[in-house]
Amino acid sequence: MQTFFENEKHTLGRRQFIGTSLLLLAATALKASPINHLFSDAAEGPFVQKPLGYSFDALEPYIDKLTMEIHFTKHHTGYIKNLNKAVEDTAAKNMDIYQILEKVSTFSPAIRNNAGGHFNHEFFWKQLSPEKTEASSKLNRAIEEQFKDLTNLKKQVTDSAMKVFGSGWVWLYVNNESKLAISTTPNQDNPLMDIADHKGEPILGIDVWEHAYYLKHQNKRVDYLNAIWNVIDWTEVSKRYKEALR
Repeated sequence: MQTFFENEKHTLGRRQFIGTSLLLLAATALKASPINHLFSDAAEGPFVQKPLGYSFDALEPYIDKLTMEIHFTKHHTGYIKNLNKAVEDTAAKNMDIYQILEKVSTFSPAIRNNAGGHFNHEFFWKQLSPEKTEASSKLNRAIEEQFKDLTNLKKQVTDSAMKVFGSGWVWLYVNNESKLAISTTPNQDNPLMDIADHKGEPILGIDVWEHAYYLKHQNKRVDYLNAIWNVIDWTEVSKRYKEALR
């Protein structure tokens, strides 16, 4: 007959086994899930963070897992939290992100910086994919018309991004003449803002803040720029181009 202590030891052992098994199952499910976090703390306000749509390690080796996780959960989430705070008791609270960007000069620097940070990052995540994709025939024709070919477009975008002093973005956008063009913006500005030097509808944007690449590439921005072309979702860029022409 087992003693009280032997029974307790047996029961404790079973509980530890069950607890460990549940943790392992939860960890496996989280790792397998393309949606990593929902960030309830970022959702306390009119602006929320959408799920990433793929796992943090899905873009490796071109963009590493840790950079993606920090970029998404710290930087982007931070912009949303600060934007929700900044729009309190302002007209911007009842506007969507596009309406804010169109009149961003009328709002505080906090709204400008954080609205740009939120829009730019959401725009950035959606144009990345672990799958190999190709531009539509319509977009390809436009690229050939403006830049000769895709290789030359990539070179010009990369060259422009390398000239950004400090932090900012490089954009491929459709201008007011319905032509493709390349521009850069400082900080978290973008071509949709009324303060932009070059206005238009962006169809591709590359983040050249150091937090987007420093963990893997350190100060070698060009290595990051060369790598990112391997994970651009040209299907999404083509869709944006079609919408921009409407």
